Amino acid sequence: MMAAHSRSFKIRVPATSANIGPGFDVVGLSLSLYLTLTVTVTVPDSSNPSAPAEWPSISYSGEGANEVPLDAYKNLTTRVALYVLRSSGIPSFPSGLTIHAHNEIPFGRGLGSSGAAVIAGVFLADALGKLGLSQERILDFALMVERHPDNVTAALVGGFVGSYLRELDPSATQAASVPMSEVLPEYPPDSGPDWGRDPPLPPVGIGHYVRFEWAKEIRAVAIIPRFELSTATAREALPQSYSRKDLVFNMQRLAVLTTALSRSPPDPELIYEAMKDRVHQPYRRGLIPGLPEVTSSITPDTHPGLLGICLSGAGPTILALALGGFEAIAEDARKIFREKSIEVDWMVLDVVTEGSSVEET
Repeated sequence: MMAAHSRSFKIRVPATSANIGPGFDVVGLSLSLYLTLTVTVTVPDSSNPSAPAEWPSISYSGEGANEVPLDAYKNLTTRVALYVLRSSGIPSFPSGLTIHAHNEIPFGRGLGSSGAAVIAGVFLADALGKLGLSQERILDFALMVERHPDNVTAALVGGFVGSYLRELDPSATQAASVPMSEVLPEYPPDSGPDWGRDPPLPPVGIGHYVRFEWAKEIRAVAIIPRFELSTATAREALPQSYSRKDLVFNMQRLAVLTTALSRSPPDPELIYEAMKDRVHQPYRRGLIPGLPEVTSSITPDTHPGLLGICLSGAGPTILALALGGFEAIAEDARKIFREKSIEVDWMVLDVVTEGSSVEET
């Protein structure tokens, strides 16, 4: 009879801010808040090889601890992991699996909480199944779930990242566009062991990216209103088409911004103008009372140290890039939001160059 033994590892995924001014659905930053999974697999002795697999045990602490489902077939991270395992010919989680998630990333605030959960799920499957997935393949799996590359790419590789979805051939395009209900099926109470057993495989090379340089002295002030805004709601506020003038406005500024944020010392006048946007922020101002006032009244002239200010992802978090004067920026934003009867929290974050990682413990 063989004694039970265990294997443990830790997965760490950073928060992200996407869009960054004019870079709607294009650029993302990884930030120094983390989703951390501590995973243990206890392999039982071999005296009863026919014993049924145990249900994975999940616990959760930190942001969202009272909201996250702890059922492995409802939790986003473990649903993604099961999708990747089954796509790789492994039908179920191993027996003796326990997962503790500690989350520092606020939910529904535009700081990439869902993207982090998705990347963590792919890493979890890769480690559990010893799949040896390449970074490109990890991104393929993540994009089958998230569908927009900016957050998940920044969470995966770290730093300041530009990304896009490739134009695939017709069959690959169809494979990458299957309904989410096929990728991550719901598991009703009467679902059997074969439910969702044969998921659609992702095509190879769905997304491509490039990492830009980042001036190390630039930090990010995250000003976080105390209400959630779903990405779906924020997207519904956007128009179906744009004027040529507005698109050119954004393209001009994005071309400048990716270089301006790499130069040391940073140029506040250049960056502040280059972080302006006409594609998503003007249409989301009705969802975030105080947004127009914050972005127009907090400037490098009024707040020394500020470089630029924008909506983080779909919001409602506002991201201010700055060299100093962090408290004055955040507290003046707080005053504006209070006039709209909204309370905020704020924190100063670093842009982290390390992406997601897994470490055997």
